[in-house]
Amino acid sequence: MTDLAAEDMVIRDTSDVADFARGCFHGSAGDQVGVELEFLVFDRTSPDCHVPLARVADALPPLPGGSRVTFEPGGQLELSGPAGPLPEAVARLTADVDAARAALREAGLVLAGVGLDPVRPARRQLRLPRYEAMAEFLGTPYGSLMMCSTASIQVNLDLGDRPAVRWERAHLLGPVLMAAFANSPLSGGRPCGWMSGRQAVWENLDRTRTAPVPSTGDPAAAWAEYLLDARLMLVRENGDRYRTVRDGSTFRDWLAAPARPLTLADLAYHATTIFPPVRPRGWLEIRYLDAQHPADWPVCVAVTHALVMDDRAAETAIAAAEPYAGMWPGAARHGLAEPRLRKAAETCFRAALAALPRLGVSAGLIREVAAFADRHVTSGRSPATDLLELVKGPPRRLSAWLTEEGRG
Repeated sequence: MTDLAAEDMVIRDTSDVADFARGCFHGSAGDQVGVELEFLVFDRTSPDCHVPLARVADALPPLPGGSRVTFEPGGQLELSGPAGPLPEAVARLTADVDAARAALREAGLVLAGVGLDPVRPARRQLRLPRYEAMAEFLGTPYGSLMMCSTASIQVNLDLGDRPAVRWERAHLLGPVLMAAFANSPLSGGRPCGWMSGRQAVWENLDRTRTAPVPSTGDPAAAWAEYLLDARLMLVRENGDRYRTVRDGSTFRDWLAAPARPLTLADLAYHATTIFPPVRPRGWLEIRYLDAQHPADWPVCVAVTHALVMDDRAAETAIAAAEPYAGMWPGAARHGLAEPRLRKAAETCFRAALAALPRLGVSAGLIREVAAFADRHVTSGRSPATDLLELVKGPPRRLSAWLTEEGRG
């Protein structure tokens, strides 16, 4: 897919878009996982202040696990671990998170695993041309919040030899897993009305690019239609220049009356501006999970991997989750306080715990998954509940949580 997109091949009609979409489902037939972790960074002495991106970059050491370091527009730190079998991928990224936490702490900084900045207003630090055009298209307040104030866990999974099956599982499990790991209930120091305020931000953006891809039984065809019907965000012109598209036109409109010949490179770039909860890129990007405490993210990754990749676990989990597959907004708003989602999550976590030994996961991580289930799932308390309780007490409790990497 990447090689084709790099060629200057002209798109003639929608059949070429369909070919591109099919290529997005051609990838490794293995069972590897890659993880991208986003964290907000706070100053331990001034949690209400934004931390300059350069200060974070200067404090980071060489990372022993080989993770790639990047920054989101608001200065959120992203660590992208090397893909591999689940135990290896988790071990390498854990080493990098530990190294980053220690070095940043030495510099007076702290990583916060939360899906939406609970105290600071959105402020963009990166001024790259792409981000300038994106900010203009998405607008305020939600575009600014998405770019500058949100943090997630992205779980990237091999498509395997049955891509449609894993694609379907990732979608059917979405509301239950979103509820189980909802961790962003605050904005401006107050409850925002959602257990996953991060997902609420996505709900309020352009739905032609953030809604789930419809289930049609043919994922590649559905993805082609989604690409065609998504509004154009921006168009690359003259190298690094970008033009924001303001007229509401879709890629289908552009293809019907192009101002210039369209290439596969144009389509591939358009696809990078589309943000559904699950996106195919030669692998599956699962994008609907809030960031977690720096010690808890392996639980999120292990459970997600087990329920999508392990057939026995998936059979049990899908039976429990499928009746609620359309409850994306409800899962974001209520988390596990929604009784049906809590019950489904209990079944899913039991299935994941049974699968993890088969996947070679360490006994330590299995214990962490079980402890997370006891603390959050069985009790119907998404991680967001702990944050909500902080703002009910003395005003300094939330600041202490942010600066001491607490759990509430």
